[in-house]
Amino acid sequence: MNASKAPDTVDHRRRRIVGATAMTFAATELGLSAPAATWMVEARASATQARPESFGSLRQVNAGKLSVGYAELGPAEGAPVILLHGWPYDIHTYTDVAPMLAAKGYRVIVPYLRGYGTTRFLSDETMRNGQQSALAADAIALMDALGIEKATIAGCDWGARTANVVAALWPERCKAIVSVSGYLIGNQRVGMVPLAPEAELQWWYQYYFATDRGRAGYEKYTRDFAKLIWQLASPQWNFDDDIFQRSAAALDNPDHVSIVIHNYRWRLGLAQGEPEYDVLENRLAQAPVITVPTITLEGDANGAPHPDSSSYAKKFSGRYTHRIITGGIGHNLPQEAPKPLPSLSSTSANTDQNP
Repeated sequence: MNASKAPDTVDHRRRRIVGATAMTFAATELGLSAPAATWMVEARASATQARPESFGSLRQVNAGKLSVGYAELGPAEGAPVILLHGWPYDIHTYTDVAPMLAAKGYRVIVPYLRGYGTTRFLSDETMRNGQQSALAADAIALMDALGIEKATIAGCDWGARTANVVAALWPERCKAIVSVSGYLIGNQRVGMVPLAPEAELQWWYQYYFATDRGRAGYEKYTRDFAKLIWQLASPQWNFDDDIFQRSAAALDNPDHVSIVIHNYRWRLGLAQGEPEYDVLENRLAQAPVITVPTITLEGDANGAPHPDSSSYAKKFSGRYTHRIITGGIGHNLPQEAPKPLPSLSSTSANTDQNP
């Protein structure tokens, strides 16, 4: 891996200067077809408010411990792409991206994570577990239920972490991954290491959720809390209330608060996971290198805590490129900047298989 190369920047002010061949080059370097990289390497660097439509009718399928609600677009025989949302967002993170991929002939699956939307636990006895390996196991169970052997998996926030975990633990199930904000695999030991005060301040909500008052507050003010996170994480995104309320409806899931609180408490070592995931978590605690082709993306106005790209470049040993999307793009990058550019600046791809 060539970790010395600086991240590439997509700048909408230059798009008439550079030829359209750059996107094709980037996709080829990663071993992907150009259409599969539609939102991976082509992003509209603009914070202009779009008014996309909803996905319409959703599907349900029993997968592992869940009845998963999901949107499906594109031909059933198309190459599968799975798009995973984060917190406190929902499947509408990809309301523009998914149709673009489907129009290129891909089978696009956009599921609600556990604790969101129409996804439900099959048993009342199942622990409402938000730890990272449980969410990744959900993704594998969904693939099995839908007859998908291998897919390109892309994610933002919790969805990016899930894509990372799937690629690390089950690389044979991933054709490639796209991760907004990079390498996000964590472990409880690292999560308990104190940071400098300024860095700790960014994680204020984790400490709030660690208290009984925080759980009660999130349960009482779920939508208000989510809207605040949207504003802080994407300070230049001019979303309107209709856009927010459409996604906020997914937070009315009866298990949502329990999943969110457990997720953040588990990260700090304040809540136990399930023993069945111990082996997986032990592997993840080693910060495994991801070998599948990868694109990492970052918005230039991401207000959420996120690692610098230089800190995780060596965690990807296969074909790899990192891109910064400019134009005031925040944390919810796929929804804020979904449209393709007619041209891009230069791109780089790692060809060294040993980091």
